[in-house]
Amino acid sequence: MTDMNLVRSPARSRVGLAEAVVDLSVVRDNVQTIYKRLRPGTEVLAVVKADAFGHGAVQVARAAVEAGATWLGVARADEALQLRAAGLTVPILTWLYDATELVLLADIDVSVSTVSELNQVVSAPNVHNVQLKLDTGLHRGGSAPDQWIELTRAAAHYEALGAVRVRGIWSHLSHGDELDASHSRRQLELLRTGVTLARRAGLSPEVVHLANSSGAITLDAPDCNLVRIGAALFGIDEVDAGVRSPMRLVTKVAQVRRIRAGEGVSYGHDYTAPRDTTIALIPLGYADGIPRIAAGQASVLCRGVRMPVLGRITMDQFVVDAGELALEPGQPVTVFGDGSDGEPTAADWADWAGTIPHEIYCGLGARVPRRYVEGVQR
Repeated sequence: MTDMNLVRSPARSRVGLAEAVVDLSVVRDNVQTIYKRLRPGTEVLAVVKADAFGHGAVQVARAAVEAGATWLGVARADEALQLRAAGLTVPILTWLYDATELVLLADIDVSVSTVSELNQVVSAPNVHNVQLKLDTGLHRGGSAPDQWIELTRAAAHYEALGAVRVRGIWSHLSHGDELDASHSRRQLELLRTGVTLARRAGLSPEVVHLANSSGAITLDAPDCNLVRIGAALFGIDEVDAGVRSPMRLVTKVAQVRRIRAGEGVSYGHDYTAPRDTTIALIPLGYADGIPRIAAGQASVLCRGVRMPVLGRITMDQFVVDAGELALEPGQPVTVFGDGSDGEPTAADWADWAGTIPHEIYCGLGARVPRRYVEGVQR
C-alpha cells in the first residue's frame, strides 16, 4: 500500500509521463500569510474538500495544521472520515452528508440548516457537535431567516437535553471574491442578528464564521472568531493577499517531428502550419484535466520558451509548436506553476478555458501522480 505521508526526496528522478509536484512549505507559508492579516485571536479553518482542490487532502491538511490551522473543513462525510483515518485530530466541519452517515460522524461537526436535519442528527446514535448555518444571501443552503428562530430554539432544547452540542454558527459569502466588501458587510449584519437571536434562545457557540479566503482579507468582522480558507491555501489570490501556488504540473516531450507549411495538426486539422516548423507531442490530455477548450490560446514552457498549443487537445495528448528550437524526447515541460520561471499559471489556463483556477486544480486527473516536496523543486 502506498505511503500517503511520504515526502519524496528532491533528488528523485521523474518517473512516468507526468506528475504534479506539491510544495508543502508553500501551503504552510500561505496559512501564515493569512494569519498575519487577521485580527489577533482569530482562528483558521483550512478547507481541504475535493482532495484539497486536487492537491491531496491528507498532506495539505497536515501542512495547514502544522502552520497553525486549528480547524479543517470538508464538503462530504467520507472526506472527513479520510482525515480522521489519517490521524488528524483537530476539529473538522462537514456540510454535506446523508442521514445514514451520521452514525460514523460522532467526532465530526455537522452543519445543520433545518429543524428536519436537526431531528435526523438527534435521532442518530451518539451525541453530535452541530453548527447551525444561516442563509445570509448566498441562497445555496442554510436556514432561511424566517425559520431561524424555530431552528435555534429547537437546537437549544436538544442541547439542554444533552442530545446535541451546538458548537458553531456560520454562513457563506456570496460576493467574497470582490474587493468591494459592501455586500459582504450586509451579510455580516444578518449573521450578527442571527447570533444574537441564537444567544437569546440559550445557545453559546464557540465559533462564529462567515469569511472565505478573500473575505478574510476584505471583511472586518470582529464578531467572527474563525475564517475558512480554501483558495488561499492553493495560491488562488483574488484580492492580492500575497499567497503562492504550491503546485507545478510537469511532464516531458514524448515525440518530436518536423512538419511542412500547409500540413494540419491533430483531429480535424483545425490548425494548419503557415510555415515549416518543429512540433512536439505532450503526453497529457483532457482525461488528465487539460481543458480541451483552451486549444488555440494555451501554451507550455520548455527550455525557457513558451510553446503554443496547436490544434485540438485530445484525451491523452496535445501538440505544441517548438519553432526552430532543437528538442529531444524526454525534455522537461512545465504545463503550469507559480509563474516564477515564465511558465503559465493555473490562472492562465483558467483564462484560456473561460473558468476559474479552482476548476483547473480540481480537474487534474487521477492518472497524474502527486509528489510532495519541501522547498522549491525544479
